[in-house]
This record gives sequence, C-alpha cells and structure tokens, in this order.
Amino acid sequence: QVQLEESGGGLVQTGGSLRLSCAASGRTLSNYVMGWFRQPPGKEREFVASTGWSGGDTYYADSVKGRFTISRDHAKNTVYLQMDTLKPEDTAVYYCATRLLFQRDFGSWGQGTQVTVSS
Repeated sequence: QVQLEESGGGLVQTGGSLRLSCAASGRTLSNYVMGWFRQPPGKEREFVASTGWSGGDTYYADSVKGRFTISRDHAKNTVYLQMDTLKPEDTAVYYCATRLLFQRDFGSWGQGTQVTVSS
C-alpha cells in the first residue's frame, strides 16, 4: 500500500496560484500512475490530472487544461500540482491518488487538502 500526504492548500484570490504537493511512501512507484482529483462543495469527486511516475502520457481535465501542471520529483518521491490562473470554481478539496499501471481504479488516496479561491 502506498501512503500519500498532500499539502499546500489554502486561500487564494481569483487569478492567483498555488502549488500542491503529495509526498508518497511505502512502495517503489515505478509501476504507478499518480493522479490528482478534487471534490467541490456539494459535488462528486472529479478527475483533475494524472501522469505515470516513470514517464508516459499526462492527462488533464478540460476544465484545468492550460492552467494546471502535474509534475513529479523522483528524488523527493513527491508529485506536484501547479495551479495557475485560479478561478472560484476551482474551490474544492484536492486529493492525491495512485494506481498501478495495469489497474483502472485509483486504490490509494491521501487525506485531501482544501483549496479556496475567493472572487
């Protein structure tokens, strides 16, 4: 089981930026896909971005494409979500998650970090 811990959430004004971090431990991540999800208030959890730990394709939700960037630091075992040009509709609890390359569902989740964008 991979343990994940998010950090970096907070309150920011519209148009501002935040960088979320997700520190991973417990397993070698070479065969994993790293993902970010979010759950806006009163809504279902939704996909934000994903990337293979060892490379491969990167995917973004249409709503964040061009504004958010997912990246990883192998030395620190950490995946990041750089969020720029934030909008009030980006307000949500953001979760980091992992899945094995051959699995469809993300099985390990962090506890989440709150991002609030004020208008």
